[in-house]
Amino acid sequence: RAACAESGQAPPTEPGPLVRCLFESLALKYRWVLEEIEAIAGWRAECIHVVGGGSRNAMLNALTADATGRPVLAGPVEATALGNLLTQAMARGELASLAEIRAVVRRSTDPRPFEPDPDRGAWDDAYGRFGQIMASDAERQGRT
Repeated sequence: RAACAESGQAPPTEPGPLVRCLFESLALKYRWVLEEIEAIAGWRAECIHVVGGGSRNAMLNALTADATGRPVLAGPVEATALGNLLTQAMARGELASLAEIRAVVRRSTDPRPFEPDPDRGAWDDAYGRFGQIMASDAERQGRT
């Protein structure tokens, strides 16, 4: 709520709108970080993979797809344990390569897809406002 007040926005007063505000802010921040990574790397990510506990949050995953304009594949929830197990299998010689590990994951999991809403206008407008808020926040904190 304090962040809303500092940036000149009316803070949500009820729990539902507050959670929605937090999730939309996260989804817009994901877009900002994704675009920064893409600019540095010189390539575009066509899909976002969300693994671990965050893959269980359908609302955040749907908002992320909408905010970024990219499909989101959510899952597996147990990605850390699965990665550890498969890395150990490779170390023991039971799997030969990273490509083989990826093939095992594809055969063993069923990620939940989230497609972006094709009507991007509202999200692009929100992203413009988000960028302005980020810039003035950085200025207030002396990070310009």
